[in-house]
Amino acid sequence: MLEIDGSLGEGGGAILRLSAGYSILFNQPIRIKNIRSNRPKQGLRHQHLLGLNALADLTGSELSNCGVGTTELTLIPNNDIKRSIQLNINTAASIGLLIQPIQIACLGIIDLEKIEVHFNGGGTFGKWAPSLIYLQNITYPLFEKIGLKIEVLIEKHGWYPKGGASGKFVIYPPKRELNPVLMTELGKIHEINGEITITNQLKRSQDNIARRIKNAVKTYMNKMVNLDINIRENWVDSSSPGVGLSLWTQSDKGNIISSGTILGEKRISSEQLGKIAANELLEYIKKDVPVDNYLSDQILPIMAYSEEPSIIKVNEITNHAQTNLYIIKAFTNRDYQIIKNKDGTQI
Repeated sequence: MLEIDGSLGEGGGAILRLSAGYSILFNQPIRIKNIRSNRPKQGLRHQHLLGLNALADLTGSELSNCGVGTTELTLIPNNDIKRSIQLNINTAASIGLLIQPIQIACLGIIDLEKIEVHFNGGGTFGKWAPSLIYLQNITYPLFEKIGLKIEVLIEKHGWYPKGGASGKFVIYPPKRELNPVLMTELGKIHEINGEITITNQLKRSQDNIARRIKNAVKTYMNKMVNLDINIRENWVDSSSPGVGLSLWTQSDKGNIISSGTILGEKRISSEQLGKIAANELLEYIKKDVPVDNYLSDQILPIMAYSEEPSIIKVNEITNHAQTNLYIIKAFTNRDYQIIKNKDGTQI
């Protein structure tokens, strides 16, 4: 039984997600103590319970009796893998976070061609979480280059507070050794792409949110770089109103960097939203950084599972990335180095 201190690093849900996924992947029973002990609300939250129960359901693993507020748990992995599971989510819990331990566990499933995870409820967009638009356009295309193919089919979007999304993930476990991750130079870029996802509740002709966001992005980006800018609008049905903006660019080396997903808020104007996203993306372009902060958190667990040495260059080591490195070391005992220089950090 591997003992894990749940207060390590940023002491949040990242420890739970990676530890649970790795527990299945490496067939390693775990006990996690001090879960979120340094947070105002200690112990498991509802979202964490959803993710752990989904993973246990998919793999037939034994999860100790848990509830909201639980500060210690055990997970004993099994290999009784289902071909399909249904996630019923009665909150706006982030679907992008719920899938993380499952996609990690699926790296080691060799007997099934594909696994389907259907979701009903939850949020496709949420604060401090990867949107499904980000996963579709940045995370999963890069995962596929490494050897893990994941498709996301969105039938309905969901925002806080009601959630209400629906769709499915189709995960194709690798049939061969994973390719090493070698991303140290961004390479040349020729255009900026993006998507503005807006719910139909906000479709007001006299105050065109999408147009204002696009104009702000183009105005700000054109001051810094001379590139074609292509941003599509996606008007969607949702139980709660919301706006999400993602910008990204792909280089001639196949690297994809992104602004992440910037959410609309009452205190942020459409013009500010566009400027924030543009500035996020420009920071990576100026420093020739090929891995954005949001991707680094997600790609490190896969780097550690590849037998070949891997190296990435990031703008900074995020708290989530540092936490992931602690957990990776505990499970794999693989060495890693962090090399900082003036225009980024190599891991």
